[in-house]
Amino acid sequence: MLNRYEFITNTSEQTVEFAERLARFLEPGDLLALEGDLGAGKTTFTKGLAKGLEIRKVVNSPTFTIIKEYHGRLPLYHMDVYRVGDTFEDLGFDEYFEGEGVTVVEWAHLIESQLPEEKLTIFLYNESSEKRKIVLIPGGNRYEQLCKEIFQ
Repeated sequence: MLNRYEFITNTSEQTVEFAERLARFLEPGDLLALEGDLGAGKTTFTKGLAKGLEIRKVVNSPTFTIIKEYHGRLPLYHMDVYRVGDTFEDLGFDEYFEGEGVTVVEWAHLIESQLPEEKLTIFLYNESSEKRKIVLIPGGNRYEQLCKEIFQ
């Protein structure tokens, strides 16, 4: 059984702050698989990651472009694969996963077969209009250590 780490936020600002804290521990090649309810804050979470990675550009969902790149302390590769489904050809995802930046994949389960085994899966759940439950499931030692650092 994989370990689970849970965190509750009561405002979108707290979601951003949590993601910003997480970003401070991220390293080149890290992969975050974002899952959860529609409107649960996956893009808000990514905005917090960008802030923590010292990215100054406005972050928004890459729904229609699939991948957006941002540059800060580390590059951030923000993917939204919701519309890709299983009808995609090789879009070169592995080049991002093995790259010098941090990759965030919204709706990651849709391209599960393309994802490395080692990743940090993050579920965001709507608990109420503002309250979110954030569940982190580390896949691999790197992400287990990352979770321990964040939650200590």
